[in-house]
Amino acid sequence: MAGQPQRNLEFYTGVLGLRLVKVTVNFDDPETYHLYYGDGLGQPGTILTFFPWQRALAGRAGVHQIATISLAIPLESLGYWMHRLLEKGVGYEGPQRREIPGPSGLEEVKVLALRDPDGIAVELVAAPGVPASRHWAGAPVPEDYAIRGLFAAQMWVLRAEPSVRLLEGLGYRVLGEVDTITYLGLPGAEASLGRVEVRETGQFMAARGGVGTVHHLAFRVPDDETQQALREQLQRQGVRVTAVQDRLYFRSIYFREPGGVLFEIATDVPGFTYDESFEQLGTDLRLPGWLEPARAQITQKLPAIPYAAPLPMQHSEA
Repeated sequence: MAGQPQRNLEFYTGVLGLRLVKVTVNFDDPETYHLYYGDGLGQPGTILTFFPWQRALAGRAGVHQIATISLAIPLESLGYWMHRLLEKGVGYEGPQRREIPGPSGLEEVKVLALRDPDGIAVELVAAPGVPASRHWAGAPVPEDYAIRGLFAAQMWVLRAEPSVRLLEGLGYRVLGEVDTITYLGLPGAEASLGRVEVRETGQFMAARGGVGTVHHLAFRVPDDETQQALREQLQRQGVRVTAVQDRLYFRSIYFREPGGVLFEIATDVPGFTYDESFEQLGTDLRLPGWLEPARAQITQKLPAIPYAAPLPMQHSEA
């Protein structure tokens, strides 16, 4: 959750080099933008989304919430990012060397720790073996150094074990533990990205939602059938799960995991090209059909921000 949309846009596109892949509104609060950033094609696993509420109060990170977002960068890009952050006037700590459990045992990563303009903790993690993502012609960061996707999200809970059990039921496996953090990853080819870190805080202050905090963590599934199967599985375990919500570009269910963090399970389909071509992604305000008749009133109440100009796509992969 962000404050000023212009400031949010400038940081995630102009500094971090992500592509603005969709400009729409919060379907439950149409006077608020919903901004989606990702790689050139807006592939699942690369997406960060924001609700910028200009008049909302600042929140506070704490228990029952995602506290840190870690983004994967190629190992050889570390020097580039140190120079870029200094050039853009973004303060950071590091590089910090960490040994963390990975799919094949302990692996060394190098981390630049920073905060976005609203105070969200963001890490750039230079790790070996991160896969290539789709680049695009208008990217301000060269392809060899670009962010590859979500490396990990760290959640803070009072007790780790119930949260870890639920994540294992969703297909994650424990990679290892270091101090108070349990590291979980996906099996197989996807193991290098999309990790979850469960930090057991013991007695610690609860999070307070608001600007500068993370609202929820979304997990991807390929289709409606997989989503429905997981929904039924969660219900059998006594988890209270919402009905399926139509988010136009995907369909979602939501629930609180045992530690109180809000989780979403979203389908890959139909995807962001549902109403825009690859070339036009993020260049116009898109509204669902039920809000389209109110477009004039909605646009009058939204602050003006510059959408990216359409640019030719590069469809090759590194």
